[in-house]
Parts: sequence; C-alpha cells; structure tokens
Amino acid sequence: MSVSYKNQMGNVTIDKDVIKKIASYATKESYGLVGMASKDKKTGIVELLNFLDSSKGVNIEIQDGLVYVELFVIVQYGVKVSVVADNLIEKVKYDIENQTDLKVKKVTVNVQGVKVSK
Repeated sequence: MSVSYKNQMGNVTIDKDVIKKIASYATKESYGLVGMASKDKKTGIVELLNFLDSSKGVNIEIQDGLVYVELFVIVQYGVKVSVVADNLIEKVKYDIENQTDLKVKKVTVNVQGVKVSK
C-alpha cells in the first residue's frame, strides 16, 4: 500500500515500506533502545531483531492521508522508559513528517522487553 498526494510540481507516491524504514532508522538513532522486537503470533515469544530486519518491528497504517505508527521495542536496563518512549515518539514523528511531508497522527510505542547491556 502507498499514499499519494499532489503538490505544485506534480504527484508524489510514497510506499508504506519507505515510511517503515524511516521509522526504523529513527528508532536506531534513539538513546536507551537496544533494538526492535518482533512477536511470534502463535507463541507470543518476543524476539530481538537485528538491524537488518528492524522494520519488522514497525507497523504503519495510513487512513485519510494520515500516518499511524506502531513500534515494538526493547529498552536498555536502567533507563527511564517513559522518557525513552516520549523521545522516540517525537523523533519518529519529526523524521517521517520532515522527510515525506505526510502528517503523522499517532505514534504508539510498545515496550516488549528490557535488556541488560554488557
């Protein structure tokens, strides 16, 4: 699925996977996160994704030209989860809006686990 809009230069179409990648990269740059998570629907087991597969930890929905982002993350032990989540929401929203000119309506952060860094 993709989203299209018209500007003074012509038509612009942005694939949903592009928005997923932008959100994924924004997450990688955020302090306090160990990585993205993927949950097995059958077993409910959460898996830490490597950075090549990290867009699997992002869900994107587009309704009426508005972008809804859902992130599944694993945080570093010892960080204040609420601050990390708030910073992540702002970073993802800013990056998507700045790079695509699309309006982000909502960013949801699902903390799936905590990992101790060595």
